[in-house]
Amino acid sequence: MEPYVTQNNITAKGENWLEKISSFNTHTMHLSRENSALLVVDMQLFFLDPTSPTYTCGGQAILPNLKKIIQAFRQADRPVIFTKHVHHPDRIDAGIMGWWWEGMCLEGSPESEIHESISPQLNEKVILKHRYSAFYNTDLETILRVLRIEDIVIAGIMTNMCCESTARDAYYRDYRIFFLADGTGSITEEMHLASLLNLAFGFSWVTNVDTVLAQLCAQT
Repeated sequence: MEPYVTQNNITAKGENWLEKISSFNTHTMHLSRENSALLVVDMQLFFLDPTSPTYTCGGQAILPNLKKIIQAFRQADRPVIFTKHVHHPDRIDAGIMGWWWEGMCLEGSPESEIHESISPQLNEKVILKHRYSAFYNTDLETILRVLRIEDIVIAGIMTNMCCESTARDAYYRDYRIFFLADGTGSITEEMHLASLLNLAFGFSWVTNVDTVLAQLCAQT
């Protein structure tokens, strides 16, 4: 199956997606630099290897955009937080997910690592999670509270799974969500676009990398 998006057409695709959801994407926001953080969700080799049962082609397409926005947040001295979806080798934390999915990303395995082009720095937090949402039974909320974060920029994969679940949980906790149309990826365009529409309608402002960068850099 041909990928629905590539590194070569991600910009044009992103603009098209924003146009398609524009009538519902009405809660425009301006990023508060001093209270913002970038959350990079599950950009692990397990999901980026074409031979994996959970290969996410959209993840490969967004890598250059993620490199760009991660660098900008670091230069602005704002937190970059990563998540890794992993399970114990004995699957003692798998639960229903062990039945639902073919294959599991095991903690400590080479494929559980974040893609080398966007590897976390030593001082950056990596959240280990066992369910879709980065908030569920993790210390993410504590980290955000201590850092006095109000605005969360969400990037990574999968748009319709872990990214959307995390965005919804963040909204319930009264965070303002900037969801990147060209900085998140899924398996099919239908899944990706459906999530963008749902999130714009009820949970976040769906925007693009260049817009967030412009807002971030205007305050540095």
